[in-house]
Amino acid sequence: MTAAYMGSGTLEVFSTPALCAFMENTAIKAITLPEGETSLGVEINIEHLKASMVGETLTAKAEVVAHEGHSIYLQIEVKNSRNEIVGSARHTRVVVSAERFLSKLKNKPI
Repeated sequence: MTAAYMGSGTLEVFSTPALCAFMENTAIKAITLPEGETSLGVEINIEHLKASMVGETLTAKAEVVAHEGHSIYLQIEVKNSRNEIVGSARHTRVVVSAERFLSKLKNKPI
């Protein structure tokens, strides 16, 4: 998950791509959807504010700030064990039928 491993930098620190994935995963867990539905991340605006060393404990919190139609808007914050903000994000997810979404992809030529 380091920048050096992910290819987003050369240092052995928590990478921005890993921070993004951590935030999206937290957002997914903050949303309750009916059976057969899922949400897709369509936009994320991240601020990676503080470096984190390998082994450092990070916690994330996601809050739904609006739900309009099929769009869900979230605010996400990641903190380290010293309660310092490592990153924050505004994130939009769209609710879809998982089966319908996948069937559309299967019918598209590669």
